[in-house]
Amino acid sequence: MPRDDSGDNFSHVLQRPAEWASGVIVCSPHSGREFPDWFLAETCLDVATLRSSEDAFMDRLIRPALAAGAVTLTARLPRSIVDVNRSASEIDPGAVICGGNRPTTPRALAGLGVIPRVVSGARPIRRGPITLAEARRRIDTYWRPYHAALREVIDEALERFGRAIVIDMHSMPHEAISHLTGPLPQAVIGDRHGISCGLALRDTLATLMRDAGFRLRINSPFSGAYVATAYGRPTQNVHVAQIEIDRNLYLDPVRMRPSDGYDDCAARLAQVLSQAAQLPCDPDRFRVAAE
Repeated sequence: MPRDDSGDNFSHVLQRPAEWASGVIVCSPHSGREFPDWFLAETCLDVATLRSSEDAFMDRLIRPALAAGAVTLTARLPRSIVDVNRSASEIDPGAVICGGNRPTTPRALAGLGVIPRVVSGARPIRRGPITLAEARRRIDTYWRPYHAALREVIDEALERFGRAIVIDMHSMPHEAISHLTGPLPQAVIGDRHGISCGLALRDTLATLMRDAGFRLRINSPFSGAYVATAYGRPTQNVHVAQIEIDRNLYLDPVRMRPSDGYDDCAARLAQVLSQAAQLPCDPDRFRVAAE
């Protein structure tokens, strides 16, 4: 039986297979949909609007990876409260009262920092910023346990298998790819343009995706975010690949329910993740020579 090793029960759910096959970890950092009462009292949006930025049902879609022998890590807390795929220092001064001259990023200034200010469509989550002390409480309570769990299983994979492979699963709104020319991708693999994942592994994952019938692009328009940047170290045998799936394949975005295409998309993704969970346990196969 798979084992649930959740730490902070509202931060994340870490599940281990009956037998970990080959050091593969499949994550879903943006599928959380359990809103605490204190946040619902704080926000000026309804739950349906808050969920518009969610990678809906991705936690369900990755379950076949667990059954096939991969560890899975899913966030329970919604990304509209704390985004675990951002740096803890990625603070938006419009969302958090943090004083002047604090270093930040364009993404945070757009309202998409570790404490988000907006959901999709640039709709404000709160009527005003929260205090820095409260932001730190949320980061300590929800962000840090998620990353402590991820770091722990990466280190364990390195010790047991000589390598760790993190597949960071997301869904992308169809509008994010509608501007592209040519056949639109149904999935995008991001490896920070070769920085977070070895080329051989990325090509293996791309082959699995194409064999399952997904139209695929690499690093366009998504090349990977914080998890890929912070953990991907191919020269040290830690590989991180981000995979984005077009929500139009499986989701009714108005009702936030599985669409008629859900079963087909789920079956194809199950094929990919089940094979990925069983990748040959040979660290040299995907090793990247240190410069």
